[in-house]
Amino acid sequence: MLEKIPMEEELQQIMGGEKFKAWSEINSFIEKNYNVESMWNKGGKTGIYELKYRKGGKTLCALYPRELGIRILIIFGKAEREKFEDSRQEFTQYIKDFYDNTHQYHDGKWLYLDYNSDLSIEDIKKLILIKKKPNRK
Repeated sequence: MLEKIPMEEELQQIMGGEKFKAWSEINSFIEKNYNVESMWNKGGKTGIYELKYRKGGKTLCALYPRELGIRILIIFGKAEREKFEDSRQEFTQYIKDFYDNTHQYHDGKWLYLDYNSDLSIEDIKKLILIKKKPNRK
């Protein structure tokens, strides 16, 4: 856990204005729809920082501010993979291809998504909704 949580100004400087707006929208979506705790850590190889959303020892997702970018991690176990397959027609071709090309580990598919012009915030929200149904209205 980080001793000092990064301020919005620092995050905006790291990611850039457009990516910071996406970061804010994704975080607002999570905070509005889920009763989860957030934990800040060092990002290691994945990003400068890690913001992980968890509840009861289960991770919803993790967001990584990066130099002029954002990376999002969503891990799909067996149940989530089945839900994705059942709803894959709702996703862009970019997400379908990314999902199909992501390695299947024993504990699931680890989707490390870099936010870019091919990846919509709506797709990110739909992936999070597959991971867990909202528990806040």
